[in-house]
This record gives sequence, structure tokens and C-alpha cells, in this order.
Amino acid sequence: MTSEDAATQADVLAQPQSRAGRNGRQAATIYDIAKLAGVSPSTVSRALNKPGRINIKTEERIHAAAKQLKYRLNPMARALPTGRTNTLGMLLADITNPVFSTVVRGAQREAAERGFTLIIAESQESGQREVLSAGNVLPSVDGIILVGARMSDEEIKDFAEQKPLVVINRFLPDVETIIPDLDPGIDQALAHLADLGHTSIAFLAGPTNSWMSGARSEALRKHSERRGLTLTEIGPGVPTLDGGRAAFPRVVASGVTAVVAYNDLMAIGLLRAAQEADYLVPGRLSIVGFDDIFGSDFTSPPLTTVRTPLALMGELAVRRILAMVGSRSDGDSPSGASSDLVNLTTELIIRRSSGRAAR
Repeated sequence: MTSEDAATQADVLAQPQSRAGRNGRQAATIYDIAKLAGVSPSTVSRALNKPGRINIKTEERIHAAAKQLKYRLNPMARALPTGRTNTLGMLLADITNPVFSTVVRGAQREAAERGFTLIIAESQESGQREVLSAGNVLPSVDGIILVGARMSDEEIKDFAEQKPLVVINRFLPDVETIIPDLDPGIDQALAHLADLGHTSIAFLAGPTNSWMSGARSEALRKHSERRGLTLTEIGPGVPTLDGGRAAFPRVVASGVTAVVAYNDLMAIGLLRAAQEADYLVPGRLSIVGFDDIFGSDFTSPPLTTVRTPLALMGELAVRRILAMVGSRSDGDSPSGASSDLVNLTTELIIRRSSGRAAR
């Protein structure tokens, strides 16, 4: 018996003749749909679980009956024989950060198109909370996507051995990771600042437990040295508006004329602090953010930033993890090697927060 046939049989066996809903009414079962559509319960199960396996007119009649009866699939019943719930978990470092919401939007769109449900949990930038959340979510999902993971490498690898797992914005050997190409956008940003006459630039770093902050710092240092620019690192900092605002005194004390921030939120916080101190942007200080989040062009002046393909990264994470889910259910190696060829290139978006260096 195939896993598909087992799922069909389980749907039929797991369905009671009737079941009470929260409002006391009897919730519809596949038996009710079968009676209304004039087919067998197993045919209903095939139509709902594996579209395209039966006559299209019969399938349409079954779906119409299901809609009329307000029937909902029971993912737990389907998971009994197959081990599949058609659910993915996504753990975010900070749900309030627009970076993550854009990644979620891309992942949700791709998951929905493939018939999967995406559930979200947040760690609030805490590795400990992230471990607890992952442990709670793990039994109920087919795979997990970590976005901006704060737990240790060993903890991530442990979860990856238990379920298909993809990490966004962090590299680990032997774990499926999705990382944008930082070099094009960062080099463009430094070329832009150099053309404007800036020679001394600061990097406003993110949290110490952020792999991406270290990666951006390294890329900035590499390209600034190649261009003969002086780079000063300020931080670590909190990747929020308040984190950017708190860094303003150190930016002024450093004497730099331009800043590249770890993310747009820190850049916007720095911009606000500068304006409150009558420190002209871009007259006395040019500011460049990172990620091009929603709202980065709402500031005054609009923020120059290095755009990251956030939604595309979310979509790609779902595609890769579903390929891993399929491989594991087929008995293949759980390795997440993917054949997806997607261009995850960063690029500079020039707005008005960057200008000529003060003389």
C-alpha cells in the first residue's frame, strides 16, 4: 500500500459518522460529503487530498458538496499513516522587524500554493527562547525554517537531524542555508560614498549573536580596504530604532562622515537622533541602511539602503524544505542539497540620506 492509499484509508477510518462542533452543531465528515455528492467516502478522500486523481466532474461535485457543508480537512488524521501534517514552522528573531515580515510573506505565498500551512513563532532575539519554541513546534510540523537564528550552531544541527530544516541569513556547514550575495550591494554602497567624497565610514554593527552582522562587517572591511577607505566599527548594537538612536553619540565622536548600518531600523533610529540634535543628514552625515524594508522610503530624507531580496528568500526556503520533506518520506538522505538556481543578489538603492561629504 502506498503512503497516499494509506492516507486515504486513514481518512475514512478516522472519520466518525458525525462530530460535534464548538457551537454544538454536527460538523461535516467525508461521509456527509459522500452522501451529498453520491460517491464513496474513499472517493471523497482522494478528491480532497490528491486533486487530479479522479474524474474532474466528480471532483468538482465533491468540492461543491464540501463547500456547502463547510467541511474542513483534518491534518492530524492525515498525518497518522504518513507522518506528514502539511504544516511548516517558521521561527523569527523579532516579529516586529519588517525584514522578517517580508520574508514571511514570501514563504506564506509559496507554502499556500503548495498546499501547506505556515505557523509562526518568535524568539524575541533570544537563543534560549528560540530553542524552546523550536522544541514545542517540532512534533507538529514537517519542517522548520529559522530566520535570523540566535541559537547555537550545535542546537541548530540537533534540530536539523530531527526534521528538515532551513536557515535564512546564517551559514552552517551541512545545514541547508539561504544567504544573499552581499558583495554586489556593499561594493556599490562604498563606491557611491567614495564618489561623494567620503573617506572615513562607520559600520553600525548588529547583535553579537547575529551571523549576518559579522558577514556584513567582513564584506564592508574587504571592499573598503580595496577602495582605500577607512572603516570604523561601532557596536555591537540592538537591531532596532532605539539601537540606532543610542549609537548616535559614538558616531559623532568617531568623526566619520558616513555610516552603513546593520539594518534599516538602526539607520532610521540614527537618522532621527541626528535630526533631533540638528545634525544635518546628509549635510554633515550620510546614512545608508540595509535590507530596504517597507517604509525605508517614508523617512525624511528617504533612506539610501542596500536592498536584499527578502520575499524571494522566503519563497526559496519553502521550496527547499519541501524538497527535503519529499526526500525524507521517500527514504533518501536528509541532506538539504538543492538544485534551485535563484539569484539572491543585493543592490544599492540610492535615495536622499546620502550626499557629498562635509568639507
